[in-house]
Amino acid sequence: MRTLSNQNNNRISQNVLALLALSVALFIIFITCLCLGSVHISIPDVADSLFHPNAAGKAAVIIRSIRLPRVLSGLLAGIALSTSGVVLQGVMNNALAGPSTIGVNSGAGFSVMLAYLLLPKVTWAGPVFAFFGALITTFIIFLLAYFGDKSRMTIILAGITVSSFLSAGINLIKTIDNDITINLNSFMMGSLAGVSFSSITLPAVGIIVAFIFAVIMARALNIINLGDDIARSLGVNVNLLRFILLTISSILAGCVVSYAGLLGFVGLIVPHISRKLFGNDARLLIPGSALLGASLVLLCDLIGRVVFSPYELPAGILMSFIGGPFFLYLLLRKKGGRRVNA
Repeated sequence: MRTLSNQNNNRISQNVLALLALSVALFIIFITCLCLGSVHISIPDVADSLFHPNAAGKAAVIIRSIRLPRVLSGLLAGIALSTSGVVLQGVMNNALAGPSTIGVNSGAGFSVMLAYLLLPKVTWAGPVFAFFGALITTFIIFLLAYFGDKSRMTIILAGITVSSFLSAGINLIKTIDNDITINLNSFMMGSLAGVSFSSITLPAVGIIVAFIFAVIMARALNIINLGDDIARSLGVNVNLLRFILLTISSILAGCVVSYAGLLGFVGLIVPHISRKLFGNDARLLIPGSALLGASLVLLCDLIGRVVFSPYELPAGILMSFIGGPFFLYLLLRKKGGRRVNA
């Protein structure tokens, strides 16, 4: 009994240390992203720009107008997409599920383009349309898998099929209206370039609220991972719970697409890495994935704009270089089955 108690205490200590280490790493990356770029800015100048509203000069303008909104948008994107991936993989009980791999991002992307076409001057239209697009696509994929053979390959193939239609729709809308104020290439690849505080205000509210609900619903996600029969035996309304969790996931993914475009593979890669650190308990997996996801997106964005200077490589391209082989590895590791940690 004492040995088991010691093991539990050691495990808790390891989890706390891992979360602290990820928090420190994220803070260091955050500051580094503010300092580095085409113009190097020292840490004292960054601090002066952030904490002194009356600070003037070139450094203050760069930090407040360009780098701070960009870094905050990357932070939010990493948190949202990684948390969305954790929830999707849990609800669908599929290791390959993620906002990009099952077509959720494409659904949100098509809806954002539709918002630009129908309501070009309405600032809130993009995030709202993105949420409903992500939600509808998520339920379409889930229903296709539910009425199919429910294997992991059914979900992925359904996602690929739906994504193809939606990608064609995105290009069709851009062809119909060439005046849509969006860089289609950056949008399709996923980029944080040109993000402003005004463009992320509403998505930020949606992401923060949805993330809080995801943390609150972590125990429920653990229960649904046990299987529908066990969940029902515990008195859980499985259908209602699944709807709530999928809605949370859609809000997270849709809000990111509304300002960062189709930033892929974060929601696939990060939950798997986090499981190696924290196991399958969503109460630890969600905050761990959020920290790791934010760090990964910020690093990719930093590398894209510093290493390739004076040119800029969208963060989505670097994520695809990492995510493509990782997705193939997961696909070949265990064919068939529905285990989340396969």
